[in-house]
Amino acid sequence: QVQLVESGGGLVQAGGSLRLSCAASGRTFSTYAMGWFRQAPGKERMFVGTISLSSGGTYYADSVKGRVTISRDNTKNTVYLQMNSLKPEDTAVYYCAASRMIVATIRDHYDYWGQGTQVTVSS
Repeated sequence: QVQLVESGGGLVQAGGSLRLSCAASGRTFSTYAMGWFRQAPGKERMFVGTISLSSGGTYYADSVKGRVTISRDNTKNTVYLQMNSLKPEDTAVYYCAASRMIVATIRDHYDYWGQGTQVTVSS
């Protein structure tokens, strides 16, 4: 069982930056691929990016590629989402998730989810 808690969301102006964190419980964090998803009001939860369990690879959605970076610190059981050049369309609740796969880009491949943190980008 893995429990995930996101933090770092908030209100930011367009063009600004935010770094989200996701702290995981348990001693097996390094055995999970970690991902970030987001859900805007009235829309489906969408893939943002993922990092493999060994930090050997990262993959991003086209909509955020070049503006976000995912990293992880397995010694702190934490994964990060650095977001730059934020746009109003980035406004959403951001969720982190853990997958037993080596790397996972599909929502259904994730086994555990956090409660989410709100990111609001004003124009």
